Amino acid sequence: MNDRPFRVLGIQQVAVGGLDKSRLRRLWVDTLGLELSGTYQSASENVDEDIAVTGTGPFRVEVDLMQPIDPEGKPQVQNPPLNHIGLWIDDLPAAVEWLKTRGLRFAPGGIRRGASGYDICFIHPKANDEFPIGGEGVLIELVQAPSEVVKAFAYKS
Repeated sequence: MNDRPFRVLGIQQVAVGGLDKSRLRRLWVDTLGLELSGTYQSASENVDEDIAVTGTGPFRVEVDLMQPIDPEGKPQVQNPPLNHIGLWIDDLPAAVEWLKTRGLRFAPGGIRRGASGYDICFIHPKANDEFPIGGEGVLIELVQAPSEVVKAFAYKS
């Protein structure tokens, strides 16, 4: 496995969902003290989210507080409540191509711009016959790390 053309640098985000993001905000922002840094809405992803952050610079981690626009619609961002985890990747296109050749199943949508402005794609939580490797029940977001994050993590290692 030493031919891997990319590195996972660290956690970029954790996304939690509920029917009422104000309750999530009360916990994560008002009680735990994370800073509210933005919002994002997407009808196609059925999500209305607040973006809270902790840490600084390239080591900043988002906690996305998500509620569905339509509680009956899909995807159901509130189910499961720990919706997904996002990982910084140093070379997202290389990672996707390499992982596909090894049977990793990606969720529909391919590489695209995410809520925070970075290119992203998702590993499907379930494998299938065609793609025998999945997230084992966990939705995993791969996030293209900007150059300052790549450099910071290279410095730390």
